Amino acid sequence: MDKIRVAILFGGRSGEHQVSLASARSVMGALDPERYEIYPVGIDPSGRWIADGDPLTLLEQGQSHVPALGERAENQAAESDVPELPAKQGGALVHGPLIPGPASTRFPQVDVVIPVLHGTYGEDGTVQGLLELADVAYVGADVLGSAIGMDKVVQKAVLKAYGLPVVKYVAVLRARWQAAPEEVLDEIEGLLPYPMFTKPANAGSSVGVAKAHDRAELARGLALAARFDRKLLIEEGVDAREIECSVLGNDDPIASVAGEVRPASEFYDYSAKYLDGTSELDIPAHLTQEQMQEVQQLAIRAFQAIDCAGMARVDFFLERGTGRWYVNELNTIPGFTAISMYPKLWEASGLPYPKLLDRLVELALERKADKRRSQTTYDFDH
Repeated sequence: MDKIRVAILFGGRSGEHQVSLASARSVMGALDPERYEIYPVGIDPSGRWIADGDPLTLLEQGQSHVPALGERAENQAAESDVPELPAKQGGALVHGPLIPGPASTRFPQVDVVIPVLHGTYGEDGTVQGLLELADVAYVGADVLGSAIGMDKVVQKAVLKAYGLPVVKYVAVLRARWQAAPEEVLDEIEGLLPYPMFTKPANAGSSVGVAKAHDRAELARGLALAARFDRKLLIEEGVDAREIECSVLGNDDPIASVAGEVRPASEFYDYSAKYLDGTSELDIPAHLTQEQMQEVQQLAIRAFQAIDCAGMARVDFFLERGTGRWYVNELNTIPGFTAISMYPKLWEASGLPYPKLLDRLVELALERKADKRRSQTTYDFDH
């Protein structure tokens, strides 16, 4: 049987570049070499694509100082000055030398792309749009689901429209915050009680997130969030447990058992997720059978509300005292590191990491086949 040709896309221009590298190494190490032919493609922090050699190691070591697209490499023929862009050829992604030079690699046609790109310029629909234009199958949500999943303000509006519970929130543009900070602070304090959480609308892995107990901390949190996005989100803080659930599938998704995050710090920030390893995870979460079923149903409803596909990790708050559930957010390309919740929850649900990756590839190919059933031309005579 011919191997499935899989391109792994990682790195990128977001603040989660390093997380992406860790996820990519885990994914490539878990894919069955007897079943897959793997082609790694790295994107450095400046946006340059690297396919030659060992791009993952180059990016991990910070050694991506290679000629950018269009730059002249030594001994390179003049006709190679203009790089070949991704193109559709037989329903597969085909490209010429991504990094010019005599040793540049030409990829064969690939069957499926696994974008392991967290955050902006990868999880937000931008890369998904490129892959749609190239007419290649890829793992995860399409352009719409990815964009909604990335923008937390739009996401909350969509979830509310579908009758899903979300905490009270306020959104403000960076330009307005910087032009009239005191006015913005007054407005937020009139709408939400302390404590509050401030975050960029378009980021992940708790990048740029802060907790505010007073006006001074609120101002500092907004300034931090404004470093990462033009749209800022402020949410009411609730006294709650942090519960996460993994969803897998296309039109008929299923949910894993839920897990609980017990952060060592005041909240589950970037360091707690990826650096210090001091936070504790309860898998499965200590929930009643009724609570477990309820959160699984909510996770599937949220997945369907944003028209997601393939995978998503859905994060919840379970409010202490009231037992009320709130959907916090969906992550359409969740972390795939050794300590990431998404694969851990499926492992606890009976689906080991390698089999999970098999299923994600199958779902990508199934979705591509389904899209090809849709007619793209119209005959006005019939």
